[in-house]
Amino acid sequence: MFTKRPFIIAGPCSAETQEQLMQTAINLKSNTNIDLFRAGIWKPRTRPGQFEGVGKVGLQWLQQVKNETGLATTIEVANTVQVDEALKHNIDVLWLGARTVANPFSVQEIATALQGVNIPILIKNPTNPDLELWTGAVERISKAGITNIGLVHRGFSVYGNDEYRNAPMWHLAIEMKRRHPEKMFLCDPSHIAGNRNILQAISQKSIDLNYDGLMIESHISPDNAWSDAKQQITPNILGSLLAKLIWRNEFAECNEDKNLLENLRQSINLLDDELIQLLGKRMKIADTIGRFKKDNNITILQTSRWNEILLKIFSKGEELGLSKEFLTKYFDAVHMESINHQNKVMNDDIQ
Repeated sequence: MFTKRPFIIAGPCSAETQEQLMQTAINLKSNTNIDLFRAGIWKPRTRPGQFEGVGKVGLQWLQQVKNETGLATTIEVANTVQVDEALKHNIDVLWLGARTVANPFSVQEIATALQGVNIPILIKNPTNPDLELWTGAVERISKAGITNIGLVHRGFSVYGNDEYRNAPMWHLAIEMKRRHPEKMFLCDPSHIAGNRNILQAISQKSIDLNYDGLMIESHISPDNAWSDAKQQITPNILGSLLAKLIWRNEFAECNEDKNLLENLRQSINLLDDELIQLLGKRMKIADTIGRFKKDNNITILQTSRWNEILLKIFSKGEELGLSKEFLTKYFDAVHMESINHQNKVMNDDIQ
């Protein structure tokens, strides 16, 4: 199933009523060309008392959606009972949510329930920014004999983040994609954004990063939704959003363009080699400084010196079009490596 590109999944955050579900599906069928219809049947909420889904009756509504519209269906499952019920009601694709993926015991329980079952599985990233948990979930589901596995990037819960509902932390998603290049990789802009105003921008960025598709929440009446109202859009608006997206090719199509791109990449490779050489030389100087500080009983960290370096770097970087955010991250890493080198030199005689 996970071979088409772009692969689009859409539907409401939650199944609320039979009419709401059917009307949303009918409108999605008319306004878009989605591949899977999604709906939350069981909703794992942060605190009790919130709407936690309609439960098993929603599976019957999804069967009706499938019968009347022809749309394949997908839901989130978090335990063996939910897996069994989903399979009984002929749900086409299951997905593991962020809270479930964060708990290896829950993932293993689901993997055991899936032994001998031939059904595609989507695995969202865990709530916390931990690629080993995400990779572990893939491995557990794979060991259950599931061969059709897709990954969904829905952002990470990070303290202090105020721009997104869940910080995208694109570098982590890119690393996960690098580890599993053969698996379909989707973006869930609804949960990254938390509001409908930036869905388009997040969707396009994921496409530019060579994602294979999107999972977007769509509701017949978003402002009246029982859960996550702010991040849902109508099927009609979703159709317009999808029409505006620019789906790019991974490779250049003509030989002339391929040659140009290859030449540019070779230039990058040469510059990267120079950077590595320069960083190596910098660390050798750091070793020498470490020996001097050891001989003269001077502390490794010199805050005033580091602040002076950063000010010069920011000033020069602005002239070269380099962002302060990038320079901070890059030189913090360089500085930390320099400290580690000096620490090793200063304490090489301590066992």
